[in-house]
Amino acid sequence: MTVRDPLGIAGEIVADKYKIERAVGEGGFAVVYRAEHTIWKKPVAIKFFSELSSVAVDQREAMQQDFINEGALLTELSSQTAAIVQARDVGTYTTPEGRWMPFMVLEWLEGRSLEDVIVSEVKAGHPRFSLQEVLRLLGPVAAAHGRGIAHRDVKPPNIFVLGDDPRQGSVTVKILDFGVAKMITDNTQMKAALAKTGTNITSFTPQYGAPEQFSRSYGATGPWTDVFALALVAVEMLVGKPALDGEDLVQLAFSAGHPEKRPTPRTLGAVVSDEVEAVLAKALSVQPTARYSRASEFWAALEAAASGSRAASAEALGATMAMPDSLRSAITPIQPAKTEPALNRAHSAVTVDPSTLTPAPSAPGAAKSKTGMIAAGVVALAALGGVAFFALRPDSDKPTRPAATPTVSAELGAPVASAPVTAPAKSDSCPGAMFKIPAGQFYMGSDDKAAEDNQKPAHNVSLDGFCMDSTEVTVADYQKCSQTGACRRLKPEVGYVKMKPHEEKAFLPLCNIDASGREQHPMNCISWRDADTFCRKNDKRLPTEAEWEYATRGPDGRVFPWGDDKPTVAHLNACDLDCVTWSKKAGVGVLVLFESESDGFSATSPVGKFPKGDSRFGPKDVVGNVWEWVADFEGSYTAAEQKNPTGPSSGEKKVIRGGSWNGAREEWLHPSFRFAAEPERRHPAIGFRCAKSL
Repeated sequence: MTVRDPLGIAGEIVADKYKIERAVGEGGFAVVYRAEHTIWKKPVAIKFFSELSSVAVDQREAMQQDFINEGALLTELSSQTAAIVQARDVGTYTTPEGRWMPFMVLEWLEGRSLEDVIVSEVKAGHPRFSLQEVLRLLGPVAAAHGRGIAHRDVKPPNIFVLGDDPRQGSVTVKILDFGVAKMITDNTQMKAALAKTGTNITSFTPQYGAPEQFSRSYGATGPWTDVFALALVAVEMLVGKPALDGEDLVQLAFSAGHPEKRPTPRTLGAVVSDEVEAVLAKALSVQPTARYSRASEFWAALEAAASGSRAASAEALGATMAMPDSLRSAITPIQPAKTEPALNRAHSAVTVDPSTLTPAPSAPGAAKSKTGMIAAGVVALAALGGVAFFALRPDSDKPTRPAATPTVSAELGAPVASAPVTAPAKSDSCPGAMFKIPAGQFYMGSDDKAAEDNQKPAHNVSLDGFCMDSTEVTVADYQKCSQTGACRRLKPEVGYVKMKPHEEKAFLPLCNIDASGREQHPMNCISWRDADTFCRKNDKRLPTEAEWEYATRGPDGRVFPWGDDKPTVAHLNACDLDCVTWSKKAGVGVLVLFESESDGFSATSPVGKFPKGDSRFGPKDVVGNVWEWVADFEGSYTAAEQKNPTGPSSGEKKVIRGGSWNGAREEWLHPSFRFAAEPERRHPAIGFRCAKSL
């Protein structure tokens, strides 16, 4: 048998310990070889980024450091979950012909991709998987997103199954290529190197693409993008065929961005409960802000719906069917031009130049060659495809699908004239994981007799539209910023005026940074300046005090973010029996809001845990959990009408809003309630969220 060897390195020793055996995968800018660790006598996979060999010599050291950083991140992620393939080593290599290139060593896996599993089941006459089988096979993939890091190309070929019978017993599931695509996309030197070879690198697979991957007018990609893809894979397994309708890029873009084409199980003929249908419908929402923000959140809702959990089902249904009218008007899906999609599906890996796209013929079901109008871009495999890390069976044994999913490497932010998704001249959409707050007016403050003086007088305020984070900024979000050097690396620290030694001792363990298991809790113990820096480094800003209040209460003057009903432990995380238990152990006095109830958390909770407390525009946890820094200095109100107020130009304290886990007064939960703190204060009850101008 001839050994596949596109780089001519079979038999060579790499990094003094890896003996190259044969190539097992080749894509747009990488070749993957099986090798043997000469000391351990164990197989490994080595991915050589061959298309990066044209990087300038003076830029190679910096690029190598990027690979080291990415390898460290992948190692950290894989240490937290067995569902992510392990990175073993990184380095650079010069081939016998003199080509320099970086490489990454990964664990060698023996098994099958989920794509091969699905094809085998189809051939065996069992095309549909049960909901429990779907949960068992895809659950680890969702769990791998615990830190909120996006994959951006979730699809069956990138999901690897170890085990003989995927329908029986326990199986091990791995997700491949976590983080590598974004590392290359974000690296200027890598972009330049690939441009020299004509290789684009915004890589995703249209058959599993979310609307924001086809058009930037829907906002940025992120973990919510993986929610859409994972839901498509789940539906495909339930119904026995690919979920997204279309056989080429244009048709798939139409299907992904058209609300009436949303491929839920029932629309494709599967029998599922109302709860499961609602969860998947939400995960497949066209607008990113209407989806679950992370795959782990989506999967928890799906598991609960499958088990008949009443609480989870209500949450899923509420998010899908009881969205406030104001939010519906704020999130207006872009209506694609009408194009009749063909029924067949294209699955081959392609590199597409959007300028060459032309509309598909209107006749549905017409057979097309995989090499039709996008033939010029065909490549052997996805550039970062799942074939990289497993033992390939002989060609005669390998199943093939009727057509293979294209992996698009193209800038699709500005759709061409023939594309069905048309971006407006100026987008007014919000990035993913943010809610659009429409322009409007409201009465800021309160004239209620029981209101504090600093809330008076109530006065009319008009605001332009803006975007607001759906949740408080999490520890994982902040760590991502600090790991790049854009934000300061913070350690657990508390500090405020007149703090007593026993209070510091009690509060320090409640700082979430560096606390294992609290990655999805709000980033607390953070000063105003560090919060402000995080927002600015992410092309956002802290909300003004007026914006925060309007996003929390809307224009109708409601008493609480959710309406006028009294707060319960289902609405928010505030001081309850758990909080009292902690305070007694810590020796810190507290006042109690829920004296005879428990919300399940003695201090902060993971973000988004109390959907009944969502505000009318959508943001979660706007009251409770942690106070939130806003942009304004503390100042007094006047009765004058204002437009887009920003507060005093100077002052000693910055405003915080919303109450926290140690909150004990119902009035703290009123959207109009104001408090202030020194900008340098760091306390476990203070966090933040960001806003963005439209």
